[in-house]
Amino acid sequence: MFVPVGTPPHREIEQDPGAEVRMQLCDYAVAADARFALSRVEVDREGPSYMSDTLRLIGERSPGDEMVLILGADQAAGLAGWHEPETVLDLATVAVATREGLQREAVLRRLERLDGHERIEFFDMPRLDISSSLVRERAAAGRPIRYLVPDKVANYIGAKSLYGSSTPVAAE
Repeated sequence: MFVPVGTPPHREIEQDPGAEVRMQLCDYAVAADARFALSRVEVDREGPSYMSDTLRLIGERSPGDEMVLILGADQAAGLAGWHEPETVLDLATVAVATREGLQREAVLRRLERLDGHERIEFFDMPRLDISSSLVRERAAAGRPIRYLVPDKVANYIGAKSLYGSSTPVAAE
């Protein structure tokens, strides 16, 4: 389940297109794959989008379902600074994709004081240096983002001039 952020509590995104556009972009990214679902749980809720609140709501709507929150090691390393981090660890298995420079031991050292840290799961995956910041920067510079995001997403970004782009950005 993909859950686009409603109101980010921790940072502002430069040239943020808003929650409804983030929903549309996620829909374009996942709609073609029946294994994926999209949720409006954060977009439809007022106030800051805290993961602990999101997990509570999803759990209430789907009791009995196993919840797994997938994070990159960089995000997981900062989990102790999140709103109600121990609630997050209580409500979901936190699965961490290790990244170069932030390995398991380093993440665990940062989280060892949190109740539930021992239930964090780690997994390896091929390293892909693609970030939302990179996509936004390339779009703003008029550079192609094809293969970084699905073509439908890239074309929507260009057609709506999101992030400062002025032309369709799926192709060179």
